[in-house]
Amino acid sequence: MKLFNNVVSAFVVAVIFLLIVPLPTWLLDFMFITNLTISFVILLTTMYIKESLEFSIYPSLLLITTLFRLALNISSTRQILMNNGNAGKVIETFGNFVIQGNVVIGLIIFLIIVLVQFIVITKGSERVAEVSARFTLDAMPGKQMAIDADLSSGIIDEETARIRRSKIQREADFFGSMDGASKFVKGDAIMSLLTTFINLIGGIIMGFLNNVGDFSTIMEIYSTATVGDGLMSQIPALLISVATGMIVTRSASESNLNDDVVQQFSSQPMVLIMAALAMSMTCFIGFPIPQVLTMSGVLLALGLILLRRGPKAALAAAAEAPPVTEEVTSEADYYKNIDNVYNLLNVDQISMSFGYSLIPLVDEASGGNFVDRVVMFRKQFATEMGLVFPSVRLKDSGQFNPNQYSISIKGEQVATGEVLVDHYLALAPDPDHDTIEGIETVEPAFGIAAKWISEDRRVKAELAGYTLIDPTSVIITHLSEVIKNHAYELLNRQEVNNILTNMRKVNEAIVNDTVPTIISVGTLQKILCNLLREGVPIRDTETILETLADYGVTVKDMDMLTEYVRQSLKRTITHRFAEAGQLKVIGLDANIENQIMGAVKKMDTGSYLALDPQTIQGIVTAATREIDKIKDVVATPIVITSPIVRVYFKKLIDQFYPNITVLSFNEIDPDIKIQALGNIALS
Repeated sequence: MKLFNNVVSAFVVAVIFLLIVPLPTWLLDFMFITNLTISFVILLTTMYIKESLEFSIYPSLLLITTLFRLALNISSTRQILMNNGNAGKVIETFGNFVIQGNVVIGLIIFLIIVLVQFIVITKGSERVAEVSARFTLDAMPGKQMAIDADLSSGIIDEETARIRRSKIQREADFFGSMDGASKFVKGDAIMSLLTTFINLIGGIIMGFLNNVGDFSTIMEIYSTATVGDGLMSQIPALLISVATGMIVTRSASESNLNDDVVQQFSSQPMVLIMAALAMSMTCFIGFPIPQVLTMSGVLLALGLILLRRGPKAALAAAAEAPPVTEEVTSEADYYKNIDNVYNLLNVDQISMSFGYSLIPLVDEASGGNFVDRVVMFRKQFATEMGLVFPSVRLKDSGQFNPNQYSISIKGEQVATGEVLVDHYLALAPDPDHDTIEGIETVEPAFGIAAKWISEDRRVKAELAGYTLIDPTSVIITHLSEVIKNHAYELLNRQEVNNILTNMRKVNEAIVNDTVPTIISVGTLQKILCNLLREGVPIRDTETILETLADYGVTVKDMDMLTEYVRQSLKRTITHRFAEAGQLKVIGLDANIENQIMGAVKKMDTGSYLALDPQTIQGIVTAATREIDKIKDVVATPIVITSPIVRVYFKKLIDQFYPNITVLSFNEIDPDIKIQALGNIALS
């Protein structure tokens, strides 16, 4: 088996030696027969495949066979010129059969064969390959997005999506290779004409130098050898050219070419009958009557036979086939089926729409790595937050301007942005000394003033200390922030079950003891959503379940259960918000805490805060004053409160400052140093 694995490499090396080493005539005959056999095999293979990718090695095979023919041409030319026209039995047989004693006719027939291959078949195949390559590349973004849509809607799984993406990539590579490989056949035809001219002229000269005979004898010997050699080169080349045209014009089908031709011609018997009647009319203009009537009779008989078999075949097919829905001829007919209406209700968890200028950033075939970047962010987000967000559906949109994109959560647009392809987003180190020229813009994820600069200003901006971000990174950063802010909306019960299934592999006992014995999956989902809403990772599922198992029997308020879980996750919370072992916070005055606790109203289903508007306004004003003092010192303000007040103060302040982090003393690791930067107090 190892010997067969290297047979192609050995064959190519042998072909290279043919260019140098003279061959005996018997071996040259064998090589010509081998070349003709390979050409027949390739042609028949292209007729029996169902789609082009089934013969994906064809571009490389085309190069090898072309090189083989050129090597044989050189070997045969050497024999013709050295051995007085004797280049083997095969060349002699072909030459005598075509020339049949007339040199001029033989050369004309040979020239016609070459021109047919060069002008008709090769030129057409080359054009079809070029157009196919272009259309395949242009269609790739739409195909990629269709795969992502099927994946997001659950029609296919990740493995099927990967296979389809690979197939699209291979199609693009194949037709791109065929576009270039078809030039081999064109060059081979030109080289054949030159070789024929060299053999004929050089043979005549060598005939006179070697005193082979008079001029007519020399012409007969060398013209026979030249035509025979040319035919033994061009007939395999013609077969390969036909195979090239066959494979580039082959559409994907469930059957091979033979089955498709028979099926599609036989599906229209009236065409055969009308063709028979039309052909019979040619008798009146002088066509030979026996031949015309024979052809007309064959077409008429075949058409009548197929016409009678049609209803029987249709009934047999209907009896064997499963029931199918009737053919849809309009949109109204399609939606008469109520299941098709329900398909409209499916909503993508996360989706993105792009203007047409941004498609190269998303399309893998154009060098875009957006999909890979999303996959890597999913891995990072799962590691940090403990949640695996669903696939992002990507689609193009004609409603956007070319540079615009949007991000939607559960079918509703939540964010938009614009990026310029072939530019960099530049963030100035000092807004007061912004010296680089560019297009003014705003960074979409964080709302920072920035500029789009072209490639020629990149080095200057880097030397000036600017932070440069490529367009793909801008979109990924925006998407990541949107997913972080809406992570709690993406955690559905199916994903909670996935988390529990994964937890069972590590600690099956805690899962079985807690869910659904103590709390339901729905309650667990709401608690996890509460944690994600405030940016608390849920990766430590074991600690979360153990805490709920301890308190879930007596405590039914989900807000309180969430607070107990947060306290159990204090190490995780502290490390997430602390910097260099230090936590910079704003304190909450005891007077405000007492007012909040006095306004808490408890009910059977939970508790709520009932503060008067004037007190709320005073607390918000005090919080705003302290936050404004430290906004240049810390990126995210942190307010620290007592454990019992935290949840109520967070709900209160969220209405005005949703990005403020509120922690309780019980959620902070004792090893962390707390630095108070202010205190929220009523004036």
